[in-house]
Parts: sequence; structure tokens; C-alpha cells
Amino acid sequence: MTIPAPGTYTIDPSHSEIGFTVRHAGIAKVRGQFTEFSGEIVVAEDFPQSRVAVEIQSASVDTRDANRDNHLRSADFWDAENQPTWTFVSTGVEGTGEEFTVNGDLTINGVTKPATLAVEYNGAATDPFGNQRVGFSATTEVSRKEFGLTWNAALETGGVLVGDKIRIVMEVSAIVATVAA
Repeated sequence: MTIPAPGTYTIDPSHSEIGFTVRHAGIAKVRGQFTEFSGEIVVAEDFPQSRVAVEIQSASVDTRDANRDNHLRSADFWDAENQPTWTFVSTGVEGTGEEFTVNGDLTINGVTKPATLAVEYNGAATDPFGNQRVGFSATTEVSRKEFGLTWNAALETGGVLVGDKIRIVMEVSAIVATVAA
């Protein structure tokens, strides 16, 4: 493997996953995912000029607990009614191999902060339907407080219910929309 072929790729949400992990009660990690998202990856001839844009519908959160999901959608956390989308828009790509970083602006609840994705290129394939696909794994860690997500509850044993660090993980399969000439 080297790098993906230049072109424009559309994220296939039915074969991709965007999720997160956060410490709960100081003793366990809770995982969740988003079921509605879209995005585009443009791989440039000059790879560092490549770009990525992703949009996530915050109300599509699924942690396998309806009460927790509804709380996350509320104004205590994501205020999904007034801030329905999260976005990541790249500002630069560093590296050219199978592992590289994508720097960009992450917007959650209307607050934009810089974020860096550690990305692994997983390869390219043609699926049984003739679609040219590329795969990527990406991770980043952010402080939820930096995005104004400060709701918490004190524990009688000390500490707080919800940790500050959020690990965001993406497993992406993208279909070629156009190939660079």
C-alpha cells in the first residue's frame, strides 16, 4: 500500500462508523456512535493538498441507552435541536505514507477548535458492484470542556460522572465519485 489514488471520494455511511468513548463514573468507558453522517475526501495529486469534510447529525447518537441518548441530545450536552450538526473541515495534511495526520477545525455545539486526526490508510479495492473504494481509520482526542460541554455530576466517592477527554474514532469506507485525470 502507498497512498490512495487521487480523486474525490464520498463516505459510504452504510459501511462506515463514527463513534466516541468517554470515561463514566471514573471506572468504565461508555461508547457511542452516530448513525447519520456524510463526508467527502479529496485526494490531491500533491498529497499534502488533500482535504476532508465531514458532517455528523448530533441527534443520531446511539449509546444503546435511550435515556442517555436523550440526555446527550438535550441542552445539557449537545443541544441537538439548536445545534444539529458537528463538522470537521481539514486545514492541512501532513505525511504521505500509510499513516499520516489531518489537521482541521472541529465544530461541536457551534464551538470550533483545532483538532488533529491520526489517520491510517487501509487500502483500496473494487467491491462486487464495481465501486472503487478506499478505507481509512482515524482517531482524535478532545476535551469536551473546550466545546462548552460542562454538564457533570459529582460522585460521593469523589470525582465526576463524565470524564473530560472524548476519544473520537472513525472507520471509513469511501466510494470514488471522480478520478483525477
